Amino acid sequence: MKQIILFLALMIAGLSHAQSTLELKGNVLDENKKPIEAATVFLSVLKDSTLIDYTVTNLKGGFNLKVKKQTRPVFLKISMLGYTDYVKQLSELNANLDLAEIQIKSITTDLDELVIITDIPPIRIKKDTVEFNATSFKVRPDANVEELLKQLPGVEIDADKKITVNGKEVNQILVNGKPFFDEDGKIALQNLPAEIINKIQVSDTKTKKEEFTKKASSSNNVSINLTIDEDKNKGFFGKFMGGYGSDKRYEGSAIANYFKGKQKISVLASSNNINASGFSMDEVFDNMGGGRSRTGSYGASGSGGGGITQSNMLGVNYSDEFIKDLSTSGSYFYNSSDSENKNRSTRINLLPSGQFTTYANAVSNQNSESHNGNFSVEYKIDSTATLFIAPKITKSFRASRSSADEYAEDQLGNRLNESKSTSYSSSNGINFSNQIRYTKNLKRQGQYFTVALTNQNTVDDGQTRNESETKFFQETDKDDFRKQYNVSRTTADNYGLALEFSQPIVDSLSLEFSLGYDWVKGGQEDQVFDFNEITQGYDRLNTDLTNYYDTQIKTIRPTTAIQIAKSKFTLNLTPGLAITQYDVNAIYKEEDINFSKKYILPVMNAFLNYRFNKALAFWGSYQYNVQMPNARAVLDFEDVSNPLNTIVGNPDLSPNKSHSTFLSFRNYDFASRSGYSVYAGGSYFDNQNVTSSIYDENRKRTTTYRELSGAYSYWIGGNWNKSYTIDEHKIRYGLDVRYSLNNSKGFTDGELYEALSNSVSPRVYLSWDYGDFLSIMPSYNYSSNRTKYDNYAVESATTFSHRVNVQATTYWPDNWVFGNDFGYTYNSNIAPGFKRDFYLWNTSLSYAFFDKKFMAKVKVYDVLNQNISSTRTIDPTMIIDSENTVLKRYVMFSLTYKIDQFGGKQTKSERPNRGGKGRGGSSNMRVRSY
Repeated sequence: MKQIILFLALMIAGLSHAQSTLELKGNVLDENKKPIEAATVFLSVLKDSTLIDYTVTNLKGGFNLKVKKQTRPVFLKISMLGYTDYVKQLSELNANLDLAEIQIKSITTDLDELVIITDIPPIRIKKDTVEFNATSFKVRPDANVEELLKQLPGVEIDADKKITVNGKEVNQILVNGKPFFDEDGKIALQNLPAEIINKIQVSDTKTKKEEFTKKASSSNNVSINLTIDEDKNKGFFGKFMGGYGSDKRYEGSAIANYFKGKQKISVLASSNNINASGFSMDEVFDNMGGGRSRTGSYGASGSGGGGITQSNMLGVNYSDEFIKDLSTSGSYFYNSSDSENKNRSTRINLLPSGQFTTYANAVSNQNSESHNGNFSVEYKIDSTATLFIAPKITKSFRASRSSADEYAEDQLGNRLNESKSTSYSSSNGINFSNQIRYTKNLKRQGQYFTVALTNQNTVDDGQTRNESETKFFQETDKDDFRKQYNVSRTTADNYGLALEFSQPIVDSLSLEFSLGYDWVKGGQEDQVFDFNEITQGYDRLNTDLTNYYDTQIKTIRPTTAIQIAKSKFTLNLTPGLAITQYDVNAIYKEEDINFSKKYILPVMNAFLNYRFNKALAFWGSYQYNVQMPNARAVLDFEDVSNPLNTIVGNPDLSPNKSHSTFLSFRNYDFASRSGYSVYAGGSYFDNQNVTSSIYDENRKRTTTYRELSGAYSYWIGGNWNKSYTIDEHKIRYGLDVRYSLNNSKGFTDGELYEALSNSVSPRVYLSWDYGDFLSIMPSYNYSSNRTKYDNYAVESATTFSHRVNVQATTYWPDNWVFGNDFGYTYNSNIAPGFKRDFYLWNTSLSYAFFDKKFMAKVKVYDVLNQNISSTRTIDPTMIIDSENTVLKRYVMFSLTYKIDQFGGKQTKSERPNRGGKGRGGSSNMRVRSY
């Protein structure tokens, strides 16, 4: 409560203070009196170039910069690529200033090169890239890149670390144009220090072909490229942490980096038993954030998770340019995990004639181990040709054991069936994939051809020992007892060849002719042996369960892409055909079963990207999707491997056919530092393969596959955010909302059903930073789902959830950090015996010493010891309540050591804040060439 009162008081004080701020305004024009949009206007201190504030010009070239009074000498600068800079020096600033019209001249010269030395503005807005000068954005000393990104206007990072830039999701983060371990960039965000970053470049994500041919992006995602300061691109830095706590909980992690120009070597490792998979070294909570992740299809009422996991990881990343125009990058990961879980669930099965309920309990243990390696080579053969090769290989091992028991009752409580089972399984798999792409630019701009080869080869060998007892109580089925050993092999081989040629017709119109050939082959072999009581071994072949089948799909895809690329929009239409030969062969009960069919089907892809101005943009896409039916679904034989569900194939199935659309409208005003985005999308099925089950009196199923049309899924949503700074107070707040409508169709108990589901999920959030001392981030989420049923005994099912979370971190007194993450979750309509709400509070307290090279920390997970994992999932045919084992309260002590040495000198942790002298402000010099 005290924090809320303090926050409101500061807000009121800030608003009062805002009324006394000064305004600097004007209109920026070129020499022809035409307005210049997206020019950067910034005010800096004359003495040391410390940035005071900045803005950008609007569509009409206008700007309005609001700052507090300045009694020291300052200068106002206006910068735009291709134009001379405008500089105005002021001895002080104590009144509003209207500069009226400001003319800046375009740069033209007959010289081969014109060198201009100037200050770097905090932001530059180019045609398809927004570039931020990292030194202009203030973060705490020793902050990581994630903290830096949070300071950038329009950038949002949610609790699951998903990054969006004005509503567009970031799907690629690079360091100096290269992946840092992997392209999602999460390791770079949390482990690279912000102080080494020079620029952050945000642009539409492009494929390798689009990069080399300079074509417009066909993606609706964005990429972030982090460029390292030249002075910091030579050195060694790292962080090492180890901790141990109550209940034998432990964690340890380390990352070491060596950078030297274009050569970068990084090694990381981690081990813990606190459910933290992957790699994370959060500044406040270390790996404890792993326990805060949520799972569950809908309305999770706890921290989720499938039990408690002990995991280990080792990773190496390397990139270099051995010779000119030959760049390489590669990484290797080793992962292992050991998970234990207890699950109990209640499943209400919905039928037209009524409903029955299944109660289940299971105990499981899973072990896994994997080796993952990838490597890429990009060779620029000459100025017109490039070759790109990217092989990947994964080797994995998995083992599990489980025991389960369940029973089913009708609405009157009569027992229908019950079963008990134990299972032991293991598997070894290897996957190799590669892509080779050669691109050649021809004489005319936009004229090129490419050749692309891809392959993916997978082999997985497994074995399972299973014992089960299934009893039926309605006297129509015999009880089922099994003691079996299963040996299986799964193979998949995919090869692809694509030839592409682009021919410009006029400057803005081009055609791309493509011919693709795909060859896919997959196989599944199962040998099942029954236990022989005489020999006490598994040596009796079970012909009912032993089977083999393989699938072969050959497809030729001729397409013609029509692209119109104007200064404000890009339109791409790609119609074509998919000519497919689909063959499935199987051996079941020692009999051959074959399925063969030819298809000639249309394919269509289209997208439109329209930029109204530097900030306002529209994106639209359409796809016509065709997917071959599952190979098992078209085979005409009975699969009796599950004693409660017999599956029968249907050879009359046709491919799945659907239409998909997506629309988005985005705008971000850098002048007011506020933005919004609105999006909508959906899918409609012309034809859909669905399962159809018939239940007998024991509720044992016989399932086959049927076709239907008319199912759809649509959604619409939007978000709005705003940020501003008042003295030491930085405030950012926003709103997200999403509404979805899903119409599911299918067959159950021989009858056609329809389920119409509506869900809405609004979220509001706020963050407030008070200088380097305090950070508070409250948020509230609400989720509601209502499903209406046709041709069911029940008419509808409804559930909703509330989630409140507050993260508060204090950085005072010096060298101390006190962090708290508090949340409350409530989920309605959970079945009796499952808890509906819970509190989760994590806290940590750390102290830095020895020039902040060492940090001692104590942290407590689940302070109130209330963590649970209850979820409710609403499905068109069932409602499931489930609960898993979760991590409970523990206390842990840890010690972290940091080292950073650049250019042969060890840096001091007591460095000035970004935005100050030296690393701060916009005083860095640059050279521009024309």
